[in-house]
Amino acid sequence: MSSAGKDSPPWSAATGHHHGSPVVRALFFVAGVVSLALAIAGVVLPVLPTTPLVLLAAACFARSYRPFHEWLIAHRLFGPMVREWHEHGSIPFRVKLTAISMMALGLGTSIVLFVEAPWLKALLAALGLGLGAWMYRLPSRDR
Repeated sequence: MSSAGKDSPPWSAATGHHHGSPVVRALFFVAGVVSLALAIAGVVLPVLPTTPLVLLAAACFARSYRPFHEWLIAHRLFGPMVREWHEHGSIPFRVKLTAISMMALGLGTSIVLFVEAPWLKALLAALGLGLGAWMYRLPSRDR
């Protein structure tokens, strides 16, 4: 069992620790930077889901480079969602609905206007439905 304590969720910041291998830490760091870059792009591109990418970046930084993890927690835009996930294992309902709506808008636009191959349209639709269902099932304390 984790050292976080009986009442802490398994994703608590208390369970995060640096990995022992420098190579693995470097891989976590690169994955965190890529996730954060995609999350930042997701702020303006509706196809990329910002919240899960920020949470992934936070998890990677917690195991590779704590100052970036702490920076994310303190960030005015990303910090509240990371803290909500660390403390309660949930995301705000409004954030969840906004993410799903923007993703649906972006994928729907791509499917209708830009993608011609029927198999690719079906793949994008299935991917969007799967990701939307997964995001909707994430817990929300404020609902």
